[in-house]
Amino acid sequence: MSGRGRHRRQSNRRLSRRMSRASLALTAGGAGIALPLVATGNAHAASVSTWDKVAECESTGNWSINSGNGFYGGLQFTQSTWSSFGGTKYAPRADKATKEQQIDIAEKVLEGQGPKAWPLCGPKAGLTQNSGSPDISPDSSGAKAEQEDQQKAKPKPKPEADSGSKSKPQGSRFHTVSRGDTLYGIATDEGVDGGWKKLYDANRETVGSDPDLILPGQKLTLKGSEAKPQPSGGKSDSGSTAKKSSATKSSATSDSSGDFSAPVSSGTSTPYGASGGSWSSGKHTGVDFSAPSGTSVKAVTSGTVVQAGWGGSYGNQVVLKHEDGKFSQYGHLSSISVRPGQQVSVGDQVGASGSTGNSTGPHLHFEVRTSPVYGSDVDPVDYLRQHGVGL
Repeated sequence: MSGRGRHRRQSNRRLSRRMSRASLALTAGGAGIALPLVATGNAHAASVSTWDKVAECESTGNWSINSGNGFYGGLQFTQSTWSSFGGTKYAPRADKATKEQQIDIAEKVLEGQGPKAWPLCGPKAGLTQNSGSPDISPDSSGAKAEQEDQQKAKPKPKPEADSGSKSKPQGSRFHTVSRGDTLYGIATDEGVDGGWKKLYDANRETVGSDPDLILPGQKLTLKGSEAKPQPSGGKSDSGSTAKKSSATKSSATSDSSGDFSAPVSSGTSTPYGASGGSWSSGKHTGVDFSAPSGTSVKAVTSGTVVQAGWGGSYGNQVVLKHEDGKFSQYGHLSSISVRPGQQVSVGDQVGASGSTGNSTGPHLHFEVRTSPVYGSDVDPVDYLRQHGVGL
């Protein structure tokens, strides 16, 4: 009888006799051969399609991503996790490995740590310790797949518009999307009249229904763009004047106490600690501020940038370390204005609000933590109020 027949129960007597015969036949040291009689077969495995969903949430499905934030590859491995679970036998970092090799290591992480290793994207993708078995060949598929991934990962050459666009007639310019680009950033840098909304309207067929999801290699028309200074005193497109400088001070308002400031000048929406199935921990670990895409996001107090880049479910994020030992996090940004190691002061712009990552619409997700990692959160509203910020 085949060992795969799970729905037909064998009698205990017959099964006992078979196991006894196997054991007697292997007295000389082949005990490992008896394992298939009792093994359940990849109990911790997940299907390739499930891993694809996790990667789509963590990195928008980019298996060779390295945004400089300490997380690598489609499943956003840290270097320590990649090394600890044997990933270096394939490549020095996860983003240098093929998709199949990353899934192979992810299977080992899943077995050792469970779905909580991907606390936000795992549950969203339906990842469990028995959600399928991946059909992969990490060793045999390596060279070709790695070469293809590296070709995809190569940055696209800057379009002609970047080197000589100012001399070209208005309306004839284009921009080829590179990794890390946003519509807001492109519109600001290229001087698109009408800002990112106008740029999106002109490229809706190319971009699709989500203006926060643009892909490397897409060619966007810069119709109506011209390299010109931003008008002073006129209508500002969601803080584009502040985008010109990575350290623009905010004016003193009621949401500032001098040494501390609110991250945006708007009200809160989803509160800290709100419960629900939308979060893997069962609660909201930060507070959301209502903010249209492109709104200037400010450092709540002085500190050092420790992370600036893609943060999985948080999309584009910035994490600052402050003098009191706390960390502040700014998530779902449409663009980032700082880089790791940079010193910022209270009110300096660190980015612009958006809807990247696991988000249902433009807003700012703000957290205060006791460490830079997920799960060390404290009430961010109480933190700001304790330092004199009125919300």
